[in-house]
Amino acid sequence: MQRVCFQFRIDPASAEEYKARHAAVWPDMLAALSETGWTNYSLFLAPDGMLIGYLECEDFERCLELMAATEVNARWQASMGEFFVGLEGAPDEGVRPLEEVFHLE
Repeated sequence: MQRVCFQFRIDPASAEEYKARHAAVWPDMLAALSETGWTNYSLFLAPDGMLIGYLECEDFERCLELMAATEVNARWQASMGEFFVGLEGAPDEGVRPLEEVFHLE
């Protein structure tokens, strides 16, 4: 199982709306994530807008490809793009996994 962590930045002024949208993720988006192999997926938000994502999957590049092929992902990314700072294109196109340097089993 591959562990993937990534970082983004959102506008802190939009944090409450960002959290509200994630409190009500569309059922078809949740289904697509599960069907394309995303497991144990979490997002963490700091008061300054730093956003950390974590997930586990078999093959992250493949998961991204499969999600990119879904209609619901295109709609979700379009609806969420307004929140991100310093990002060109859709949020899922800007995912750059961080290097894992330690893991306690």
